[in-house]
Amino acid sequence: MTSPTPLQREIRQRKPFPSVAQEAVVSVMRTAEVLRRRMAAVVEPSGITVQQFNVLRILRGGGPDGLPTLEVGARMIEHTPGITRLLDRLESKGLVRRQRCPNDRRQHLCWITQQGLDLLAGLDEPVIKHSHDALNGLTRDEQTALVRLLDQVRAELA
Repeated sequence: MTSPTPLQREIRQRKPFPSVAQEAVVSVMRTAEVLRRRMAAVVEPSGITVQQFNVLRILRGGGPDGLPTLEVGARMIEHTPGITRLLDRLESKGLVRRQRCPNDRRQHLCWITQQGLDLLAGLDEPVIKHSHDALNGLTRDEQTALVRLLDQVRAELA
């Protein structure tokens, strides 16, 4: 019998995985959860969630023209059916503003406010540090290879 893999030990799994593919999928999911929790520890002291942080970054990138609500939802890292509620919470905190689209009254355009920009500016450095710390055990070439491999997986699933 083979000794348990690091992932098996971490999740306290006694039996081997049925395939390397299944172990790889579980490993990616577990890693994503660990990264999400650590990111939450960086952004939540500022009074926002990781998803709210993602929305603010999207809107900052949207520039002065703003973005339609559906476009914000499409750009989310972690898709959520409740984008309107997410924007409601950010608007109530004064971090975003919305108005009906003049060309299509069914749509809302969204912008990040100065308060939202200031909040993001305060998080930029800690978030960059988190990213570097998270992948500190990999060389730059390994990080590049990881990005390429994950891109391939997503492309195959799209």
